[in-house]
Amino acid sequence: MVSQAEDRTAVAIGGRPGSLFKTRSGNGYWQFSVWLIAAIVLLPVLAVLWLAFFPEENIWPHLLSTVLPNYIITTIGLMLGVGFFAAWLGISTAWVTTMYDFPGRKVFEWALLLPFAVPAYVIAYVYTDMLEYSGWLQMGLRQLFGWHTARDYWFPEIRSLGGAVIMLALVLYPYVFMMVRATFIEQSASLRDAARTLGCSRRQVFWRVSLPTARPALAVGVALVLMEALNDFGTVDYFAVRTLTAGIYDVWMNMGNIGGAAQIASVMMIFILVLIGLERHSRRRQKQFSRGDRFKAFQRTKLSGRKAFACWLICIMPLVFGFIVPVLSLARHAIVYFEVSWTPDFLEMSWNSFMLSAVAALGTIFLGLILAYGKRLVKASSVQKAVRLSGLGYAMPGAVLAVGVIIPLAAFDNAVDDLFESWFGISTGLLLSGTVFAVIFAYIVRFLAVSAGSIESSLEKVTPSMDMAARSLGYNTLQILLKVHVPMIKPGVLTAALVVFVDCMKELPATLVLRPFNFDTLATHVYQFASDELLEESALSALVIVLVGIIPVILLSRSIIASRNEKQ
Repeated sequence: MVSQAEDRTAVAIGGRPGSLFKTRSGNGYWQFSVWLIAAIVLLPVLAVLWLAFFPEENIWPHLLSTVLPNYIITTIGLMLGVGFFAAWLGISTAWVTTMYDFPGRKVFEWALLLPFAVPAYVIAYVYTDMLEYSGWLQMGLRQLFGWHTARDYWFPEIRSLGGAVIMLALVLYPYVFMMVRATFIEQSASLRDAARTLGCSRRQVFWRVSLPTARPALAVGVALVLMEALNDFGTVDYFAVRTLTAGIYDVWMNMGNIGGAAQIASVMMIFILVLIGLERHSRRRQKQFSRGDRFKAFQRTKLSGRKAFACWLICIMPLVFGFIVPVLSLARHAIVYFEVSWTPDFLEMSWNSFMLSAVAALGTIFLGLILAYGKRLVKASSVQKAVRLSGLGYAMPGAVLAVGVIIPLAAFDNAVDDLFESWFGISTGLLLSGTVFAVIFAYIVRFLAVSAGSIESSLEKVTPSMDMAARSLGYNTLQILLKVHVPMIKPGVLTAALVVFVDCMKELPATLVLRPFNFDTLATHVYQFASDELLEESALSALVIVLVGIIPVILLSRSIIASRNEKQ
């Protein structure tokens, strides 16, 4: 609601009462820009649906009677397993680091986020190299106990649905940890104290008070975990787990039927819509209002002996298996095979990864500024809806996005080629599809929501009086954005750019399909070499991806700690 002071300022600079942030002279361009960006993001979605309903060769009956049911069952099994284990790891570590004081707790508060930096396909390659029949662990067991063949003993199969579940859960649980722990910290200390005075044990307080109160945050964290699990390709492909994502590549690349791939992609989009719907349903009527003591530094229970060791063990296990072991293994291979890995090809792939990620980060920042500032200027419901729609790309798995991007770009290339062929008798070839533009476009659509959300959060902290003061000095909306807002929100902009940069460095599914011929990134290089059982020679590339990924994790952990300190 606009205050009387804002009304007077609006009138003084030539507007109407309440019109300072509503559509006025020049703001129509911002409204149009927001909807244009939303349309660009929706284009891949509409392309997938169009081709799914109108394919050149309809193989839907064949898919439905053969592989599709297995794809769906396997995908559901993967998501249920990953969701359960990620929630278990995230909730348990969030609870003990919030409620108890034990040796190493302050380190675990930020270190438990480190598995974020390890792509799921990298950890899958590392553990397969360690745990498969020819790996050093089984070889050592055979030598130790005198076993000769696999029939002499039983060992769990890493390349299985269960193996994929564990690998994904180890690197995705930080979503749950971060969301739930923030809620545990913000919960009213007096609420837990009241439960204790009513005779509840600490375990009962957890199950009856703290966990139900944290359900909205848990729903968001688990939903993000499931979306990432649905998006994964490198792990499930390497483990021969036939999920919907793997099915898209199989039908598209092996069968050469992009229409069938679009039909499978449309099924994946149904999964995404169901996830979004369930997440919102779980948070309905969950508006909770805490007392003024919710940021009070409650007294953690100091533990020692077995209880302290148990809490330490709960925290150290996911950190060891989700980050320390993979990084040490990659570092060892990178050092041993450094001369083999450090080649001109490696430098070229590094440049390709950094170039694509940097351009995509700049693109998302540019479009994110337009979205966030347009939402700030124009309060029309249509603009608010357009901003929400523009975030849909983040929910799209990379495989679905690849199909959605290649269809309109290929149609554009074919139309231009036909036009030039008929007019000038020359062929233009591929102008957009099969080029780096397609990869960058997919990155921007996929990660635009990340930058727009960060920028919008930063803009909300800028008081409207800054806009009014700039207006009174004769600045137009664009000048206000460039000369007033951007300098003030620079930390948020840089953070968003860094997060998008790292996400693009790790992105694999869309990159595999859309990259030009003979154009590799660090992610595709790791995938190709690991698939050929040459992880050692690609360890340096994988290690670079992980080390780059640590940077936003450190920034994230520092911002969480700083926010907690400010509120206290």
